[in-house]
Amino acid sequence: MSQIDHLIINSPYKVPISYWHYDREKRKFILEKGRRSAGYLVASEHSKSFDDPGEFHELSLVNQIRNRVDSWRKNNYPGITGITRRLLEFWNDPKERENRFFFCQLEAIETIIWLTEAPENERQGIVIQSDGGPFERICSKMATGSGKTIVMGMLIAWQVLNKITYPTDTRFSKNVLVIAPGLTVKNRLEVLQPSSENSIYNQFRIVPDSFYDKLRHGRVKIYNWHVLMPIEENKRSVVKKGKESNEAFTRRILGEMSQSKNIIVINDEAHHAWRVKPDVEVDIEKEELEEATKWMEGLDKIHSARNILKCFDFSATPFIPSGKNVSEEFLFEWIISDFSLNDAIESGLVKTPRIAIRDDSGKYDKNYRSRFYHIYKDLDVKSDINRRAKPEEPLPDLIKNAYYLLGQDWLVTKREWEKHKSPIPPVMITVCNRTETSARIKYSFERNKFDLEGLSDPKKILHIDSKVLKEAESKESVETEETELVIEPDENLTIEKKAELLRETVDTVGKIGKPGEQIQNIIAVSMLSEGWDARTVTQIMGLRAFTSQLLCEQVVGRGLRRTSYEVNPETGFFEPEYVNIFGVPFTFLPHEGSSDTPPPPTTPQTRIEPDPEKIEHKISWPNIDRIERTYSPKLSLDWNKVKPLQLRPDEVSLTVDMAQVIDGKPAIDKMSDIDLEKLGKKVRMQWLIFRVARDVYESLKPEWKGNDEFLLLQLVNLVEGFIRSGKIEILNVLEGEELRKRLTIAFNMNKVVQHIFQVIKFENTEKRALVFNKEKPIKSTSDMQPWYSKKHNEYTVKSHISHAIQDSSWEANATFELERNQEVISWVKNDHLGFEIQYIYNGVVHKYYPDYLIRLKNGITIVLEIKGQDSQQEQTKREALDEWIKAVNQDGRFGTWVWDVAFIPSEVRPKIAKYAKADVSSEINVKCPACGMIANNRQQVENLFGFRNMDGIIRPQSWCRDCRKIRNFANTDIN
Repeated sequence: MSQIDHLIINSPYKVPISYWHYDREKRKFILEKGRRSAGYLVASEHSKSFDDPGEFHELSLVNQIRNRVDSWRKNNYPGITGITRRLLEFWNDPKERENRFFFCQLEAIETIIWLTEAPENERQGIVIQSDGGPFERICSKMATGSGKTIVMGMLIAWQVLNKITYPTDTRFSKNVLVIAPGLTVKNRLEVLQPSSENSIYNQFRIVPDSFYDKLRHGRVKIYNWHVLMPIEENKRSVVKKGKESNEAFTRRILGEMSQSKNIIVINDEAHHAWRVKPDVEVDIEKEELEEATKWMEGLDKIHSARNILKCFDFSATPFIPSGKNVSEEFLFEWIISDFSLNDAIESGLVKTPRIAIRDDSGKYDKNYRSRFYHIYKDLDVKSDINRRAKPEEPLPDLIKNAYYLLGQDWLVTKREWEKHKSPIPPVMITVCNRTETSARIKYSFERNKFDLEGLSDPKKILHIDSKVLKEAESKESVETEETELVIEPDENLTIEKKAELLRETVDTVGKIGKPGEQIQNIIAVSMLSEGWDARTVTQIMGLRAFTSQLLCEQVVGRGLRRTSYEVNPETGFFEPEYVNIFGVPFTFLPHEGSSDTPPPPTTPQTRIEPDPEKIEHKISWPNIDRIERTYSPKLSLDWNKVKPLQLRPDEVSLTVDMAQVIDGKPAIDKMSDIDLEKLGKKVRMQWLIFRVARDVYESLKPEWKGNDEFLLLQLVNLVEGFIRSGKIEILNVLEGEELRKRLTIAFNMNKVVQHIFQVIKFENTEKRALVFNKEKPIKSTSDMQPWYSKKHNEYTVKSHISHAIQDSSWEANATFELERNQEVISWVKNDHLGFEIQYIYNGVVHKYYPDYLIRLKNGITIVLEIKGQDSQQEQTKREALDEWIKAVNQDGRFGTWVWDVAFIPSEVRPKIAKYAKADVSSEINVKCPACGMIANNRQQVENLFGFRNMDGIIRPQSWCRDCRKIRNFANTDIN
């Protein structure tokens, strides 16, 4: 792929004159003359590579209008009013302002004006599609960070000044209703109030000084969309009121503005405001659908009562949310202008996003991309962070490696900013998949698990509670004084106050003198609030699924705002600024499919469920959250029993190449290395020994009964012995590569810690105790929820479950044997059953689902696995299963359990025979509470007491046979 030294090729103040285009056949970028056509790209049908050229979808209406507006501009704007001409001259005069307006801002407002004021013959043939509602909407598509708030200010000034000057002109209005998707955006838009001391009209000199008095005659109302909710749904009252009329609704919303007819509406982040198309399916959450519906229904009510002249939409991504699909049917059809993210990057209006395309680990994803490209998709990571883990549980090594690399990059950035006396730090953002993951990230930073100075300072970490922030965002107004807000939490604060404090801190990240001034590490779930305008973001870590390019663009957009707008006097361009991104696949995703092809024929399905007529074959098991252990007070290891741990340095990344993204592809620039060679200076062997011992100590400490200092001392000695014993085998490392050896251990810390912890745990456990799940301490085959399968299956006789799925011929053989074997009372295949054993492999928590549970005549339950081949991971699974079996048998309340594995089908029968002959007599001791009779072995229990199936567990009868007869006779006699 060709190298691009610079992506910024256009002046921010002039019409773009060139653009980068990717030629897939030549695998190089070509600098094309002219302006990029308006449109958008989606992934090609069969390509999964990140240099996919994509399929271009032209925004033909935008290109048509763009050409008309260009000609209209060259002809000096024929047809406009005197006020509009004065404004356009003022906006285009560089002498009138210190900071010139960007070309994209001027083009957006000129397009809006052209549609209203240009002569009719100029607009002939232009047809803007309706959204299906009763009033007209037009949409300006502008990239995040390109300054759309200023365009809104221009729009308001143009409308109000014309209406005040020409009161009978029905094309204009002095009444403006602005709707925002949340409190953050609403507060940012308060600068649109002409009466505000800090108004945008003053900040950016939007109107000549002589026009200010007229401008103040305009009325601007700014609300969250939540205010558009019907009043009976918004408030609870003992008094039952009728449905709010459109007139009452309008008076409540518009206040004094309701005295006038003909208003204009501005929707910011307008992709939240859309109507449901009857013939188009959308795959979104209920809350998102409600927002869009209530937003538009509220505007419809206002239109019916007062008439909306025109609705002006602004959005960087004007698509109806649709899950994975990005196509024309979800695009706003009323888009009139477009300045895309590619345009903004090439004009230097935003930071250039750089993604990880390759690294030196030698291990890639299935499409030969760096694993840092979409971290969540890594199988070890996905399985680990998609569960309800505790904050203190270690993170996968790939995530640790990623933070080492991106954190080092942040440290370099911070030191560079400090050289330039910056009073505020750069910011790293982490976007997580769930609250448990964010809690683990926060815990790891605060405990300095990543060894990153600065980023681990708790006072400078902002952990965003999504629910609290959402609550704060839904408010209609802010009552909290800024002077009362501090970063340190106060337990005495009300929930409302905490929510407002969090929102205020989030909103003011990087702003001097505000609560968020010194925040430098933000950890959030989902995404940060739209409208968030922090300019100090330099690194983004994505730890969630990204199912569409729109989602990627929205997340990346949180880091695109520039810190400086100084033009290089030699080039006339902005100097490049960058945001480095791990885990956000900010290029094309695999093709999202099409509804054009007919669906395949339906395959017959079988309903799989517990059969009440076979309840006697119910099998139960303890639902164990964890096993608590009592350890020997003096720890020891038999080094002959300790298995070696193999580590591969080619799976560890010391350097990552970051490529700029343009035109949907990574443009490989000078490869902006993130290099960890410097980190190696502090990674000494003694440092490694202490870090491993510390982490093992934290795992053992909760169950340790002795002195904590003695425990740590023992662990340091054991860890040092392990590391120096040669039990860690680092493959393919040359003799003198000591740094790579140490860093390989450092970046595989989870594997090392878990390996040593498991060895110490198994060899030094004196006693085990089960900790049951509080909600469901005992699980059974009765708990299975009905499900459907298209796979081959057979009806069963000895299984409580109606049918057994057979995934292979081996399982078909096993089913046959279990059904006919005389020693088997009951059995069940562990499919959708929920019988699971947690285990740790390579430092990552996994779940193991053994194949079969088999109940024998002698009361033994076999956990049987059928496995064609063995591996280190399979052995680790069985070690965890063995630990589970030992703990359950020690508990004694669930009968006798054993485990085994059959590597070929013919082994199933001898395995069953082996345990059918096992002597379990010593494990049974029963006493009758009525007569005191005692049975000391299984045969005596069978003869004197008998057995029964109690909720799926085979147990001796409580009373002896004679006493049960007497009791039953007495009950019959009484009746």
